[in-house]
Amino acid sequence: MTSSSIEINNLLDNATIAARALLKEVGVEKFTSPDFHSGKLQHIVLFRFKKNVTEAERREVTKQFLELAKTSKRPDGQSVIVSIETGSQNSGENAGMDMDQGYIVTFNSEGDRNYYVGRPLVNDPAFFDAAHEQFKSFAGTFLEKAIVFDFKVANE
Repeated sequence: MTSSSIEINNLLDNATIAARALLKEVGVEKFTSPDFHSGKLQHIVLFRFKKNVTEAERREVTKQFLELAKTSKRPDGQSVIVSIETGSQNSGENAGMDMDQGYIVTFNSEGDRNYYVGRPLVNDPAFFDAAHEQFKSFAGTFLEKAIVFDFKVANE
């Protein structure tokens, strides 16, 4: 997703500042290694589609997102994603911020998540997932907004 295709907050949040500092401290190879900060990590992604996006296009975005569970791999063929779950917003709490579709991507480590996410944090293609990068380019044309929230599972 690019800044021209969806709404992006131009201010850096505390997690982004900390991640950039950690990347600078440990280097990209360690930052994206499978054993970097091991432990279950949840990557929550919420999409708001543009008003003119058809149901078929929404289904295709979700289909391609779910395919990342199989196609997101390291150069040695090792998968980076444990699982992906998805569903449409259906809460009646009036707190959904007009988001349409949610995804929960599970990783075994922060290193796997860092490798998967890639840009804008990791810019060397040798250290990020090409399949995810291609998906972001594809999906960004259909999105008005994306929200991402990651957390290390505390009760594991």
